[in-house]
Amino acid sequence: MIIGNQQDVTKAVLEELQRAPNARFKEVMSAFVRHAHAFAREVKLTEDEFRTAMNYIVELGKHSNEFHNEAVLMSGSLGLSTLVCLLNNGDDGHTDTDQNLLGPFWRMHSPVTQNGASIVRSPTPGPVMFAEAWFSDRTGNPIAGAEVDIWHSSPEGFYENQDPAQAEMNLRGKFFTDAEGRIAFRSVLPAGYPIPIGGPVGDLLRAQGRHNMRPAHLHFLASKDGFKTLISQIYVPDDPNLETDVQFGVTRHLIGKYIRHENEPAPEADVQGPWYSFEHRFVMQDGDSKLPRAPITGKAEGERPVLPVLVRTP
Repeated sequence: MIIGNQQDVTKAVLEELQRAPNARFKEVMSAFVRHAHAFAREVKLTEDEFRTAMNYIVELGKHSNEFHNEAVLMSGSLGLSTLVCLLNNGDDGHTDTDQNLLGPFWRMHSPVTQNGASIVRSPTPGPVMFAEAWFSDRTGNPIAGAEVDIWHSSPEGFYENQDPAQAEMNLRGKFFTDAEGRIAFRSVLPAGYPIPIGGPVGDLLRAQGRHNMRPAHLHFLASKDGFKTLISQIYVPDDPNLETDVQFGVTRHLIGKYIRHENEPAPEADVQGPWYSFEHRFVMQDGDSKLPRAPITGKAEGERPVLPVLVRTP
């Protein structure tokens, strides 16, 4: 089509998309073009603003590498990751679900760890935590033999892949549920942390007057044939950033049961002073067991990074 006016542009692109042999690709891309073109018309997008937006996309790539994924960070900071999660789970977003964000820090090949063992693989100061989790189907039957990945930040606010001071795969482990659908492990209480702001995500947050903090949480990824892969985060209930999570990930259902014990003896005799217990029961849906693509594949080297904290404007 020869373009006669600005309306013709949308028509021409949509006509070309009709040539696509994949019906779902055609549906998604046609909707994307319609909405993107309508957005440009609604805000009367200027040429300078368009070039700035294109540079943002370029910078997302430049700031991503084997140990950091800026694109995943950006999608979370816009609420898109949570929206897609809730649209695809919990009866199409109408009921509570254990599904949550994968986040930008999951790594494949976590070390297989015996039930009840520790995932602390290098000196990691912090309150000791003993965790238990159960996995069942929608009718309440336990799921035995499910593979469950665990990962979380250190009490200093770093995932091990960000932090050269931590051992490889520190605070990560792979477990298999027993006949009761249960896993158990020892770790340290996770802490909230600032997301990196050295790239386009930081620019976005500063422009909105937002902070860059995530509330403390544990990550779970459970898979077994016949069940949809379960990806979840369970949040610490007294974290001050639950209401203002920079990644919009907190749902009320996933505020977890973390209990501080002051005077009770810990399950293991070497623990002195206060300790924490954690419990959660997960429900896995019927479906295809398919692992996501890992957003990172390696570990940072050199000096420990400095992660500035932005202050949220009133």
